[in-house]
Amino acid sequence: MVKRAVVVESDDPVAGVSASTGSPRTRSSSGIDWGVVLLILLSVPIALYGLAFAFVPGLNPEFHARLLSLPWYATAHFLGGGVALLIGGFQFSAGLRRARPTLHRWIGRLYLLAIAAGGLGGLGIATISHGGPPTHVGFGLLALLWLVSGVCAYRAIRGGDVPAHRMWMIRNFALTFGAVTLRIELGVFTGLFGWTFDESYITVAWFAWVPNLIVAEWWILRRERQGTQGRAPSR
Repeated sequence: MVKRAVVVESDDPVAGVSASTGSPRTRSSSGIDWGVVLLILLSVPIALYGLAFAFVPGLNPEFHARLLSLPWYATAHFLGGGVALLIGGFQFSAGLRRARPTLHRWIGRLYLLAIAAGGLGGLGIATISHGGPPTHVGFGLLALLWLVSGVCAYRAIRGGDVPAHRMWMIRNFALTFGAVTLRIELGVFTGLFGWTFDESYITVAWFAWVPNLIVAEWWILRRERQGTQGRAPSR
């Protein structure tokens, strides 16, 4: 007799699966998904700042003066990026997907529309970003990958490929979350390391999102590997 290995896997890409046992990671005794909570707590303040930034020049007068040369691109980027960051973390809640699937779909549609606006705006303002060619290329590539991964996520779900859709959304939100890591890193580089703002800004034009994408790919591969190991061999 061949014993079949049974693996129960969480459908939550944030909660994940235990690497050692293949069983779902416990969220908490109260059922709270702390991974999702952390994503939201880190994302929402930066999202609100981004939304305010589009309308309050006093938040950063020097940057606003630069962005005035491309006002439509700047507005689209900060509004789209702000909305995407504000609502994106909620899409990783398995509870929301199960209890409110229709709401999950409508939030997803709004998120992808926000990505389209934010990404196109990002392509425009990347050409005038502070720091010269290194930041132009870094932020421009971020905006391009942001748009491409959003299109891939949309095409996957329209084709009924839910696993592929989730993978592309993990990649996409990793790029969206670059708005959070950028500000954390700027504080670390200038405050802790003593770098100048120019040195820090050129660095975060790449370092704010490339590590995020690497972590997202590692996470996706890890889940795929666990799924493969948990399947019984065909006889």
